[in-house]
Amino acid sequence: MQKTKVIFLCTGNSARSQMAEAFLRKYSGDQFEAYSAGLKAQGVHKYTKQVMEEIGIDISEQYSKPLDQYLGERHFGIIITVCEKVEKECPIFPGVSTRLYWPFDDPRGFEGTKEEKLEKFREVRDQIEKKIKEFIKNRK
Repeated sequence: MQKTKVIFLCTGNSARSQMAEAFLRKYSGDQFEAYSAGLKAQGVHKYTKQVMEEIGIDISEQYSKPLDQYLGERHFGIIITVCEKVEKECPIFPGVSTRLYWPFDDPRGFEGTKEEKLEKFREVRDQIEKKIKEFIKNRK
């Protein structure tokens, strides 16, 4: 059975979409193949790596990718946008059977102390993990 390719899109592919890609990869087994990209690749944020590592998920091999890296190169069955900007500006992918919008706060834009910023990253991480688990459960 061929896995359905899922791509998570956000502005910089530095936090939310990286987390979603990692969680889908962890929980989906043979059901999905996970990817992520951004309108403009900005590098994986250090707090993204840190908060994922805190729960035992190593994303050190993941890297920030621009959306145009995939345009015309891969067929995705499902596109999931995780921020408002990308939802409005994302190009049309031919042949996509499902397009979903899961708005999450951008933890990179949160102002505060280092610990407060980390807490925001953890909060968003936990929201994304919950959403991924629901998504997988509802697709079986």
